[in-house]
This record gives sequence, C-alpha cells and structure tokens, in this order.
Amino acid sequence: MDEPSPLEQVRRRLALAVGGNAVFDGWGEQAVEAAARSAGIDRGEARLAMPRDPAGLVELYIDGVDWALEQAFAPGELAAMRVSERIRALAWKRLEIMEPAREAVRQGLAILAMPQNALRAARIGWRTVDRIWRLAGDTSVDFNHYTKRATLMTVYAATLLAWLDDRSEGNRDTAAFLDRRLADVGRFEAWKAGWRGSSLRRPSLTRFLGRLRYPAH
Repeated sequence: MDEPSPLEQVRRRLALAVGGNAVFDGWGEQAVEAAARSAGIDRGEARLAMPRDPAGLVELYIDGVDWALEQAFAPGELAAMRVSERIRALAWKRLEIMEPAREAVRQGLAILAMPQNALRAARIGWRTVDRIWRLAGDTSVDFNHYTKRATLMTVYAATLLAWLDDRSEGNRDTAAFLDRRLADVGRFEAWKAGWRGSSLRRPSLTRFLGRLRYPAH
C-alpha cells in the first residue's frame, strides 16, 4: 500500500478531531482551526489539507470514523466470530467512535440531507457499509455483493437515527434496536434460503406444460 501524502496524513490526523470540535463550532473553518491547534498542526497547512465546504468536512469525518474502525479490533478478533456477530460488532463500534461528536453527527446528517448533497450522501453511505462488509471478511462479487450492502445500509441508517435520540444508559435502547433489526434480517435470509430449497422440490408449471407438449417416450 502506498504511503499517504503529507496532506493526506494531515487529513487523517484531523478528521475525527474536526467532528469533535464541530459540536461547538459547527462544520466550518473554526472547527478545522481548533482541531489543528489541539494536534499541533500549522493552521495554514490544515486549511490547505482540509475541505472548505461543510459537506466535504462531514465526509472527511466519516472517512475518519472508518479509518478508526479498521484499527479498532485486534488481529484475529473478528475472525473468531460468526459473520452476523462481526457485522454487529463493527456497526456498534462505529457508534462508539462517533459518541463524542454525537450532536455534530446530527448536524452533519442534516447537511448531507440537503438536495445538492443527495448523490454525495448516497455514495458515502454505500462506502461505509461496503467497508463494514469487507472488514467482516466479505469478498463476494456477484449479486449478493449488492444485496448485502443494500440491506445493511437500511439497517444501519435506521440504527443511526435511533442512536441520535437515545438517552438510555450506555445506549442500551440503540443496542436492542440494532439487535432486533439484525434478527429480522437473519429470519428473512433463512426464509429465503428455505424458499429456494423448497422451490427446487415443488412441481414446475413450465416443466408440466412442456411435458404436455412433448410427452416422454
């Protein structure tokens, strides 16, 4: 893997800190300058490295969360889990990483919800669930590649909204919500697998009509 450029290194160092400061300063230049001061980075260098628009800063912060997620588990830790447990652990860890910037995340989602940011928001969401699946060990390239990510995007988006308004101790209400949504997905996938299996054994109308037309000799 290529070594990140100096500006990319600055972006990575400041990504999460910008989110933390955006809680107080909003998604703008003040948050960037505050993050740079706390990290001991020259203000001019930080301004050169960081996006100028609020949506760009939000996107960088989300990338920062994903970079942190990649480092959050010890080698082999996820491999010891079932796939459903890996997805649950990764989704929950993302929320834990964002906890210090919860109110800024709320503001950031409002920015991404603006019409001019719709395509960018969709791209960011897809990239996030793709990273979660890849960290979980998924290497699919067929149709399942897309259905897995589309399903997780729905589950994670709903869980994120629940988390933003959760005031329970340790976010236990969000944890229960996430577990229910993943259980629903698991039951649906089991039903689909059963339906596919049983469909192989059910009489086929096409085969039946074909035999009427071309009877066996």
